[in-house]
This record gives sequence, structure tokens and C-alpha cells, in this order.
Amino acid sequence: MNRWMKGARPRTLPAAVVPVAIGAAAAVGDGDVVWWRVAAALVVSLALQVGVNYANDYSDGVRGTDDVRVGPARLVAGGLASPPAVKRAAMIAFAVAAVSGLAIAVDTSLWLLAVGAAAIAAGWFYTGGPRPYGYLGLGEVFVFVFFGLVATAGTTYAAIENVTGLSIVMGCAAGLLACALLVVNNLRDIPTDREVGKRTLAVRLGDARTRWFFAGLIAGAYLCVVAAAAWRLPVLLAVVSLPLAVGPVRAVRGGATGAALIAVLGQTGRLQLGFGVAATVGLVLGS
Repeated sequence: MNRWMKGARPRTLPAAVVPVAIGAAAAVGDGDVVWWRVAAALVVSLALQVGVNYANDYSDGVRGTDDVRVGPARLVAGGLASPPAVKRAAMIAFAVAAVSGLAIAVDTSLWLLAVGAAAIAAGWFYTGGPRPYGYLGLGEVFVFVFFGLVATAGTTYAAIENVTGLSIVMGCAAGLLACALLVVNNLRDIPTDREVGKRTLAVRLGDARTRWFFAGLIAGAYLCVVAAAAWRLPVLLAVVSLPLAVGPVRAVRGGATGAALIAVLGQTGRLQLGFGVAATVGLVLGS
């Protein structure tokens, strides 16, 4: 696989696609959907995800926190690309997100520019800057807000220029599953993160409580679906994805460590994708 594709971390991309699909589906039936704006929202979400991945690669690489790791090699830490090149790739991805977001804002509300600027800033300062908040255990907050609530409800707004209660509840579901991906990654890296002073939430909680936290995030996503059924009953179709949760939860709760958690990361991504597809279909059927 091309080094830049690896650096984009394809396994994390469902976190960008799922909230947009759910947000668009939540908009169907509540107004006249403007589909080109939905497509632009997808570009924004994907570009932000890729930009964050490159930015993290750059910042962790120059700090040396990725020098010893169990997961796949990173571009900077693995010597696969120079730090300036990776930083430039991050900036290009953020620029793509900004241009796509600008098109949506011009056609709807310029207030979205502030939301977009906040998302890009949050993506960079997650591991960048003098005091990266990802090193303080706040990474899950960023993921939940921007790859859950903002991506989902924001897509609904882009589609019909309205934020609905349904889109907010389903945004919570998407955000919880996106957080689950991050938690698996950080659970795997607890030993090395602790050594370099990277105080992720997993490091702060410790191994045992992080494993319970992972299971709770997944359970919370399905509870959100139950709540969303008050608006559209067919959204309960998302429950058909529940068997996909068994493997990763069993592995995490069973004590999987190190390289074994790389497979769990992939399983969690498939769960998120399966949940997203089923929830999207259910939302459209209920519209």
C-alpha cells in the first residue's frame, strides 16, 4: 500500500463516513434535501479525518512519542516521509475541508465558518502545539463533538438548513462509536504512552477501567438508537449490527493487548460501518 494511503489510516475513515450518512438520512422527510451540500459535507468529514491523521503523525513524530509503538509504523516516526512533507499533507487535507465547508456556508449560513474553523483548530491541536489536549486525556471529547454531534447534526443542517432532535441523538450514537475506535487505539498504546508522558484518557483510567469504558461506549450507541426510535421506529434496524459488537467487546474485556488490539481496531471499524448502514436504512424507511 502507498505510504501516504497508510498515513491516512484507512481503518479510521468509517468515523468520517458514518455520521454524514446518518445525518443525511435523518434529514430525509424533514425537508427538501440539497444533495450537493450533503456530498460537500462528506468531503469535509473525510478531509478532516485524513488531516487529523496526518497532523497526529507529524506532531507525535517530531515529539518522539511514536518512536516505540505496537501498531502500524507512522510516516514520520518510521522514517517513511519527512516531517515537513507530512505537515504539508495535513495542511492540504485541512484546506480541502475548508473549501468544501465554505461552499456549504455560503449557501446556508456563514456561522458554519466558525464551526469549521473550530474543527480544524481542534484537529491540529489534538497532538500539536505547546500543550496538545490529546496528551491531557481530552481526545475523546474532540472525537465525540466533531465526529459525532457536529458531523451528524451538521450534515442534517447542510441538507435541510435545520438541526433536529433526531440528528442530535443519532449524532451521539455516531460519536460514541467513533470514541470506541480511539479508545481501542489508546488502550493498545497505554504502556508506551505512559513512558513518554502522553496522558490519554486510557492512561488516566488505567487498563481495567478503559476496557469497561470501551464496552460502555458501544452499549451507549445502541441506547441512543432506542431513544431515536421515538422519532422514527425503523431506526431500530441498527440493532441488526449488534453481532458485530460481540467480537471486539469480547476481545477487549477478555484482556487482549498489544498486536491483538490491531485486529480489534478493524473489528470496531466494521461495527461502526455496519451500524451506520443499518441506521441509515432505518432512518430513511421511517421518514
